Amino acid sequence: MKAVMTSGWGLSAKLVVKETKASTRLAPNDVLVKVHAASVNPKDWKLNYHLAVLATPMMIEKVSPIFGDDLAGTVIAKGRNVTDFAIGDAVYGMDMRLRTASLAEQTRIDQRRIAKKPASLSFSEAAAMPLAALTALQGLRKGKAKTGSTVLIIGASGGVGCFAVQVAKAMGAHVTGVCSSRNSAFVLSLGADEVIDYTAGDYRQQAGQFDLVFDVTSYETPLTCSKLMAKNGYFISTGGDGKSMLGTPLYRLLGKNAATVVVESYRSDLEELAALVESGKLKPIIDSQFPLSESEQAYARSRTGRSRGKVVINIVGDK
Repeated sequence: MKAVMTSGWGLSAKLVVKETKASTRLAPNDVLVKVHAASVNPKDWKLNYHLAVLATPMMIEKVSPIFGDDLAGTVIAKGRNVTDFAIGDAVYGMDMRLRTASLAEQTRIDQRRIAKKPASLSFSEAAAMPLAALTALQGLRKGKAKTGSTVLIIGASGGVGCFAVQVAKAMGAHVTGVCSSRNSAFVLSLGADEVIDYTAGDYRQQAGQFDLVFDVTSYETPLTCSKLMAKNGYFISTGGDGKSMLGTPLYRLLGKNAATVVVESYRSDLEELAALVESGKLKPIIDSQFPLSESEQAYARSRTGRSRGKVVINIVGDK
């Protein structure tokens, strides 16, 4: 089968498509999925790429196919304990345990990490959802978002932000999105009640106070956002930046309401997101699409930090 791997040495390694042996050995809870589409997340190029580069000695060509968490596809085989999915079922999901390897023509995944694909979505749209939408849902829960809450979403036009705006509105919150002026109309179209243009000045000093500050860019800390938080308000971060990874737990140790989202793929959450999709309250936003052979370009697009929604890689039909 075809799968994305690294080619070259050290930090100069590039993503390429190579032929590799498809594994058909399934654990009891595994399903084998024919992957139709996958999507790119910042984690992929912040963590997975560097793990692949460091997985073998610097002078040996890298061949570790560990790329891709999100997937959407069809079940083509299943382990002996799998009873909730049948051969041919359309599914979507992800696994954060460095084993999904969804940038491949087929892959194994635990049945507890997938759900039936929303019928109204294409495979490309469904593949855009798992990690980003689950991060949004679980982050909003950590921040106690509910009907009447005032929620500030920093990075509202990005992959996680697009979902966070929509899910927060579905929870009944009053949502303010932080984005650039060029994305203001877009964020409002997602359902945000208000937008703040971060290029117009330091909004952190004057935007008011919120019940929940949800930083999906991961560049802020509870300290930098202290004036944005209402009394007993929450600060939630996706934790992808060093300052946030250190600052948020420290703030929590001081007895403050701060936390980092450690996203997990649970079928119940994927089903909840699917229900929001089918009710018309949630729609995945795709920034751009690439064939499997252009995975390096897809990663490059994600690295710009300017994507509006998710970057998707289509596997079926790739030449």
